[in-house]
Amino acid sequence: MENKLVITTSPHIRTPETIRSIMIDVLIALFPVAVVSVLLFGYRALILMVVAMVVAMVTEAVLLRKKDIFSDGSAAVTGLLLAMTLPATVPWWVAAVGSVVAIIIGKQMFGGVGHNIFNPALVGRAVLVVSWAAHLAGDVFPVPKPFDFSADVVTSATPLGMEGAELADVALMDLFIGNIGGALGETSALALLIGGFWLFYKGHIDWRIPGCYLGTVFIFGLLFGGAIYENALLTGVFHLLAGGVMIGALFMATDMVTSPVTGLGKVIFGVGCGFLTMLIRLWGNYPEGVMFAILLMNALTPIIDRYTLPRKFGEVKK
Repeated sequence: MENKLVITTSPHIRTPETIRSIMIDVLIALFPVAVVSVLLFGYRALILMVVAMVVAMVTEAVLLRKKDIFSDGSAAVTGLLLAMTLPATVPWWVAAVGSVVAIIIGKQMFGGVGHNIFNPALVGRAVLVVSWAAHLAGDVFPVPKPFDFSADVVTSATPLGMEGAELADVALMDLFIGNIGGALGETSALALLIGGFWLFYKGHIDWRIPGCYLGTVFIFGLLFGGAIYENALLTGVFHLLAGGVMIGALFMATDMVTSPVTGLGKVIFGVGCGFLTMLIRLWGNYPEGVMFAILLMNALTPIIDRYTLPRKFGEVKK
């Protein structure tokens, strides 16, 4: 009786990957930008990330009645991504509230991991933007002081909030390395690209969504970006490096649950995210449109999947 015949439904393909292993890879990919944010903004950045992650994990563990607060790791990723959308000057309780909202409203209300329609971290940020905009907009973003972990906070506007000659003085290299004011995950494009390459290497994301997203942003920035620099190409690069485009394209728009599964669908999704981001950034009331763009495209994902499914050969028409 030891060798029992086990009958299961198809498909019978197994993979060594689990939700936990994928989430650990995402945390590894976010590690470079987390380190850079601490180096730039000091202990405040570290506190913000720890609070957001711990509150997210504890909230999910309580809801699911689990003793292992790390569980599959998805709550930790949600908390860290939420922290990456916040400036280091945000009070710790704002990050905590955002994490609770992200887990309860953005994730568990839809049935938990794999069932949520919207990116949970962006749902949490959306509620924070509506509720406590003073902590997340304007001139509240800290000026980086590399390796000065306990320095007093000096705040300024992000590059997207600047105007005129002040904006033209922003060096693209500062945007690329991260020596510029902004949210924790908006500063260093280099650190984000390193993390993105790790996800590509592990096979968790492909080129379509981030490539089409970044390509659309670049083209719109080149054509309609406002001639920030004398060279239109540099203006296009500015729009790629400024704000949350990089972290949005590499880590949020590529979420497996809330993005399309078909190849053509991914292309449409990426182009849509880029188009809406620049539409809001250039002609909307908000200086940044990444959050709204991704959430709006998340809502369209079921429709995109429905109309981009590959043709079934041999199917009998009704």
